[in-house]
Amino acid sequence: MQTILLKAKLHRAITTHAVVDYEGSCAIDGDWLDMSGIREYEQIQIYNVDNGERFTTYAIRGEAGSRIISVNGAAAHKASVGDRLIICAYCHYEEHELDTHQPRLLYMAADGSLSHSSNAIPVQLA
Repeated sequence: MQTILLKAKLHRAITTHAVVDYEGSCAIDGDWLDMSGIREYEQIQIYNVDNGERFTTYAIRGEAGSRIISVNGAAAHKASVGDRLIICAYCHYEEHELDTHQPRLLYMAADGSLSHSSNAIPVQLA
């Protein structure tokens, strides 16, 4: 049996571009792709914190060090420059992998830079 778990997350990444007339996808700073383990052309889910839109696309490599988060093609209608996005990738894991799985989590600062990384989401308190 396989279970789908969070593989990687860029938390509150800032949209730098929204380009309708570009082949669909989401360009992500190449350094952040490498750090997160998200592969070029991998399916990603994007959750727009500012307008509530949720959509699926795929990742493409953006210029390393550029801080680019470009939502392209039809998806550009779902995000505006400056919107805060949660970008997630999921993976199927075998039963024996579940207890040791740790997602790669990147947290962005308000200025669009990388704040910190982690492998666990804190327990939510009541």
